[in-house]
Amino acid sequence: MANDRDNGRPGMSDEDWARFQQQAAAGGAAAPREPSARAREVTARLRATQGQEPPGWRTGPAWQQRRRPGRTLKATLAVAAIAGLALIAVRPELLIDRITGEAEARQEARNAAPLPAETARPLAPPPSLAPDQPTLSEPFRGSPALQWADGAAGIEVPAATPMAGMSAEKVADALQKAKQFLVAANLDPATLRGERPAAAIELLDPRQPGLMKDVERYLSAPTAQDTPVLLFTRFDPAEVKPVGEVVKVRGSMRAEQGEPGELRVVTDYTFVHPVTSAKGGTDVQRTIVRRQVTLSLLDPARWEATRGRLQLHAYSSEWSNVECEAADGFLHPQFAGDALAGPQPTGPAVDPYDRSREIKGEEGCGTVTRS
Repeated sequence: MANDRDNGRPGMSDEDWARFQQQAAAGGAAAPREPSARAREVTARLRATQGQEPPGWRTGPAWQQRRRPGRTLKATLAVAAIAGLALIAVRPELLIDRITGEAEARQEARNAAPLPAETARPLAPPPSLAPDQPTLSEPFRGSPALQWADGAAGIEVPAATPMAGMSAEKVADALQKAKQFLVAANLDPATLRGERPAAAIELLDPRQPGLMKDVERYLSAPTAQDTPVLLFTRFDPAEVKPVGEVVKVRGSMRAEQGEPGELRVVTDYTFVHPVTSAKGGTDVQRTIVRRQVTLSLLDPARWEATRGRLQLHAYSSEWSNVECEAADGFLHPQFAGDALAGPQPTGPAVDPYDRSREIKGEEGCGTVTRS
């Protein structure tokens, strides 16, 4: 029989031993039974582990978290759903674009390869695109110009060959100066913000009869008919500002024989200028300017001309998404919510991106089929 090492009594509890003594004194108690070895082992294990339960096994909070993982997951999903609904509430177009497929179409347009250089006038307008609105971050969204070249890179100079009694070097010089004129007249930041287009004027021949006088009159005393925007792209900086630094450009140029001693550089380019209000806001408008300009390099031995300068042989222009017949020498883009100023469009509908047609040179305003 095992003994209690503390007091030498048999292995029973103090309560059992006291009860046994009381019953013995009364003469009616039977000796208590000793617990079995199994019972003593269980009792000893329980006493040894008392107060050492692993966390989460019996304690309430940890046990609740382990027993209800579904509630925690649902709460997380609910927060995510609420956040998603808040995003849709602020920008519902994100969901609409995904449902309608516009988001995918936009991504395809962004990933589309740039168009190869235009070597001659196209035979048809660009394909139709799903209508879409430009934004401050994507000013060419929904426009065929998205795949056009950026700025001066869109004015590619063809290879030069001897022509009109001039060497290949002189022809190449005429082509390069024609490009410089187009850049200075339509892409130079100073010109675009309404300053004097000095770099463009410097390339023109002051000996061409009436040219400089007309240019100065256009700049100093513009009218709806005699306006510098016939030659130069100009905006009022108090009214508009460019969106980003990119102007999209597409077109072509070629050299050809003119009259004896005359080399002509025939150019046809479209410039797409994204602008927004100088007063702030998010509205973006694309002003589309197309110019067909023929410049001449004349042999001074045959013509009254300044060596190395260009003369204007012919020019015609059109511009879209602007106020009709403005008389102050600037192009005035029309923004959503603006009251229409000047004469209202009455002419035929025109696709401003259609480079397959000639500029008719008719006065007045038409309507555009896309912007």
